[in-house]
Amino acid sequence: MATLLVKHADVLVTMDDHRREIPDGGLFIEDGFIQAVGKTSELPPVADEVLDLSGHILLPGLVNTHHHFYQTLTRAVRPAQDANLFNWLKTLYPIWAGINPEDIYISTQTALAELALSGCTTASDHLYIYPNGSRLDDEIEAALEIGIRLQASRGSMSLGESKGGLPPDRVVEEEEDILKESLRLIQTYHDPAPGAMTQIVLAPCSPFSVTTYLMRESAKLAREYGVHLHTHLAETEDEDQFCLEKFGHKPVAYMEMVNWVGDDVWFAHSVHVNRDEIQLYARTGCGVAHCPASNMRLASGIAPIVEMLMAGVKVGLGVDGAASNDGSNLLAETRLAMLLSRVGAGEAGFSLSSDNLPALMTARQALEIATRGGAAVLGREDIGSLEAGKCADFFALDLQKIEFAGGLHDPVASVVFCSPMRASYTVVGGKLIVQDGQLTTIDLPGHIEKHNAAAKRLLS
Repeated sequence: MATLLVKHADVLVTMDDHRREIPDGGLFIEDGFIQAVGKTSELPPVADEVLDLSGHILLPGLVNTHHHFYQTLTRAVRPAQDANLFNWLKTLYPIWAGINPEDIYISTQTALAELALSGCTTASDHLYIYPNGSRLDDEIEAALEIGIRLQASRGSMSLGESKGGLPPDRVVEEEEDILKESLRLIQTYHDPAPGAMTQIVLAPCSPFSVTTYLMRESAKLAREYGVHLHTHLAETEDEDQFCLEKFGHKPVAYMEMVNWVGDDVWFAHSVHVNRDEIQLYARTGCGVAHCPASNMRLASGIAPIVEMLMAGVKVGLGVDGAASNDGSNLLAETRLAMLLSRVGAGEAGFSLSSDNLPALMTARQALEIATRGGAAVLGREDIGSLEAGKCADFFALDLQKIEFAGGLHDPVASVVFCSPMRASYTVVGGKLIVQDGQLTTIDLPGHIEKHNAAAKRLLS
């Protein structure tokens, strides 16, 4: 059995039920799982490997609940720089139609490398376009090489322009082909066991790009095989109008109609939801992937996240598409979530204070959303906190860096309030993915050259 002793962290943030912050903290890890958490003096003194984190803060690995890895190939595309969601999509759909399997592989590794360097250890990706022979398998294989846990969402689009949808017909698929492929992926890759590196999610893209039939049949298939469901929902006011005209319901009511509510479902965005809809989420167990950078970038609005938390809704963070962010830095997203919630509180004009939550989101709350909140949204009980029995997934930041100067009186809050910085160490299942601020699993400079060449080809 392989063991790892992590010791002498200046502060170890557990995010367990007691929200402990342990000085001179450490972990004892065996075969990828945490066996003990506490002060260094309380842990076994001998292990196969030792990681000394003196001068560092140690936190649970961040959990990314919504992304589109392939979009790293089309960051800051000029015609889409100043567009709202629908126009942004219409600009990029034709470009994405040129993507091939190698592009999926390359872009996946780019996104995951950036995530790992920001302290992310589990990522959910929503791949919904499959041109030129591309498959979700390409993404899964790329993720295994990087070493980050992957919730691989088999996205899909079946409602093309000719049937009243938003995407062009050439990038949509037939419903039966989608369902057949979804079943193959579940049977081939889905691992329900604790510590799983790959799990499959069924994820028809959005109400404006898939048929009602596909939504209902995907829900049936997912529940038959015990996998989760994910889609975009209530992102923009345009979507509200589309759903009313096409289905006779607003987005959340449409989800009820197609059996897409429950604790096995989570929605990306949920910017335009009212208090009754928030209560529905809380009552049925639906989760939300909050994507503040993308919502600001596309002028979609400010999601009522603090209201959701007060109601008991499961909330996690997502960096969203790397062409609507345009980055994959989950620590930066954590900071934005805190700051944007404060803007939203001021604009809303109502009191958010309660016995459990202060009027303004705190740094510790933002970190909780990014860790145990994301784990709850994904339905994973094996990640999100540092405690015995859970996966040895964590990251560490060097407190001696310039970004922390003057903030060491509260290093936990400084992780969020201060400028986001690169992780010194990122560990997944006890394996070093980032060491001394450098990715260990692929040659990153060489990879970036390949990525830029692929992006240039797509845009030529």
